[in-house]
Amino acid sequence: MALAKGVCLNHIARESADIKRLATFYHQVLGFEQIESPKYGEFEVIWMKLPPSFSLHLIQRNPSTKLPEGPYSADSAVKDPKNLPRGHHVSFSVSNFDEFVHSLKEKGIETFEKTQPDGKTKQVFFFDPDGNGLEVGNFGTLSQ
Repeated sequence: MALAKGVCLNHIARESADIKRLATFYHQVLGFEQIESPKYGEFEVIWMKLPPSFSLHLIQRNPSTKLPEGPYSADSAVKDPKNLPRGHHVSFSVSNFDEFVHSLKEKGIETFEKTQPDGKTKQVFFFDPDGNGLEVGNFGTLSQ
């Protein structure tokens, strides 16, 4: 069986009832920049980029699909960021981990922090305004 060659992540898409609010969050918290987006007519999209090449596509929610909206539409403990290390999340690396966590707290974002058994790798878990799980860590910034 032949494996795919030259594979790389192209983008992640998030469906939202309020893509402008979500775009503001990703810009203010993680530094995504809005880029030119296609015009689909029947629904709105906002494309964002985190330099040098990571893309996030925010797509206006179609209420007729009945897809789950995310943890905030649930009444269970899934809303708690302590559940994210084993749950669905997208992960980012930062080189200023402690400053970044401080900025989340200043914005009033509920977080769950974790340090791996090596004592060096730090992670913080939180939700975007639509309840999508996010992780940020100091991965790749540790000296070997």
